[in-house]
Amino acid sequence: MEEIAELISTVGFPIFIAMYLLIRLEPIIKDLQKSVNILTIVVAKQAGVDVREAEVLSGKSGDC
Repeated sequence: MEEIAELISTVGFPIFIAMYLLIRLEPIIKDLQKSVNILTIVVAKQAGVDVREAEVLSGKSGDC
């Protein structure tokens, strides 16, 4: 039982900080993902590539 308490006290704080940062950064990461998707569409249109074909080639089909 003491080993578990020591493990939590040793590793608990870094795990808490990591989880806190992941929760805080999740909306930012989602916004960046949306921006990348939009830019992919813009670049595909400028290059004359079909948007659906670009999604298939990038491995994303219908994710926006």
